[in-house]
Amino acid sequence: MALPVAFFGVFFAYPVAAIVARGLRVDGVWRLGRIADVLGQSGIRHVLWFTAWQALASTALTLLVALPGAYVLARYDFPGRHLVRAVVTVPFVLPTVVVGTAFLALVGRGGLLDELWGVRLDTTVWAILLAHVFFNYAVVVRTVGGLWAQLDPRQEEAARMLGASPFAAWRKVTLPALGPALAAATLMVFLFTFTSFGIVQILGGPTFSTLEVEIYRQTSEIFDLSTAAVLTLVQFAAVGAILAVHAWTVRRRESALRLVDPALTARRPRGARQWTLLGAVLATVALLVVLPLAVLVRRSLDAPGLGYYRALTRDDGGTFLVPPIQAVGNSLQYALAATAIAVLIGALAAAALARRDAGRLVRGFDALLMLPLGVSAVTVGFGFLIALDEPPLDLRSSWILVPLAQALVGVPFVVRTMLPVLRAVDGRLREAAAVLGASPWRVWREVDLPLVRRALLVAAGFAFAVSLGEFGATVFIARPDNPTLPVAVARLLGRPGDLNYGQAMALSTILMVVCAVALLVLERLRTDRSGEF
Repeated sequence: MALPVAFFGVFFAYPVAAIVARGLRVDGVWRLGRIADVLGQSGIRHVLWFTAWQALASTALTLLVALPGAYVLARYDFPGRHLVRAVVTVPFVLPTVVVGTAFLALVGRGGLLDELWGVRLDTTVWAILLAHVFFNYAVVVRTVGGLWAQLDPRQEEAARMLGASPFAAWRKVTLPALGPALAAATLMVFLFTFTSFGIVQILGGPTFSTLEVEIYRQTSEIFDLSTAAVLTLVQFAAVGAILAVHAWTVRRRESALRLVDPALTARRPRGARQWTLLGAVLATVALLVVLPLAVLVRRSLDAPGLGYYRALTRDDGGTFLVPPIQAVGNSLQYALAATAIAVLIGALAAAALARRDAGRLVRGFDALLMLPLGVSAVTVGFGFLIALDEPPLDLRSSWILVPLAQALVGVPFVVRTMLPVLRAVDGRLREAAAVLGASPWRVWREVDLPLVRRALLVAAGFAFAVSLGEFGATVFIARPDNPTLPVAVARLLGRPGDLNYGQAMALSTILMVVCAVALLVLERLRTDRSGEF
């Protein structure tokens, strides 16, 4: 636990505490009365209510839509399965500003729905909810589906042989086993929607505002750092309470799982009911995921002769100090470094938390690991600039600052993906290896690693994906001569003109392609059948 604790203490707790202290201290005196003043404003109370309401609605709708997809991709073997799995993950790494823009093109003035049926959903809560489902669909599919694929189907089959109906067998056997992964997915989706920024800012207009949007507005538009600090504390307290409830309800339930090789659980669909379910899931993916992505691609090709893509190779001397295309290489380098950091920190933390003799203090750290997903990325970015500007932590001019910020978001995915599998490993296997003279390192290499190898690859894939798309903190610390893809897209969208908008769509398309290729490679590694459980 030493390295994970030190990492989060230095690169998360310290920067956040620094920016909050800067907002609530005036001339060395704490202005705690400012908290009551801010929370007493009717506009702020409306923001708090809408933030919680839309997060609950978005989470419920995401689970309703995505759970059938998780089951199909976990249990059905059909042509193109790996491609579908990669496609549904692509939206998750897109910058939220791009997701909002894509749905605006679908449901806004002159969008697809407006052209076909004269229906507009922009500046309505439905546009926000649908965009959140689009963005978080992969969280449920990969988190729940990853564990679902490793559950032994013979347990449910035994219940069916004893007279249980299909639904009763699923409810009493499979659902309890899926509980840890389902709770983890629900928690992550809620946190992402609770702290939603780009989607609400674009689709909500002046009517709807979340805590994250309000923090950004108070910081960058009104320059009221004290109000932003209060809202950050409110968001921090809410997220902490959610994580505490999660830790209390689901801890140690993973130990009852029985895992098998996912290659042995997937079967070809049989019967009209299974083929209908497969068709319904594929249709959902096509309408919910592929259609918005297709809009982005079409917009990037509006200029004749790939004009928007050619413009990316030129330095316009205004938006960037370098040609925008360099953002592709920068993002890949930063994402690889962030993935290495996140896998190292997350794997160590998961290994410590999975131990059955872990103390209460160690188990409490489980909830703290999720806080970077719930704390304002705007606060983290400003905190990096304020806290890490003096020796021995003067990192303002160092390239490692961006991967460190991205790794903060990647570590929770590594822990949440690996922890259920690590806790499900039978401790008697480790004890037997130790009795036979194996060192702790060899026990981990010979016993744990073969069982968690696929979970480790999934965790690395998630960390890489979220690093590619991280925007909230990176926008404040990325150097002008080394922009990342999300930062480059946001800057282009913020400038008027069709050329800038087209270049933003072209960069977004490149980001989709890069992510899709990376995820297809990951799928090949995950489904390599050379290793058996």
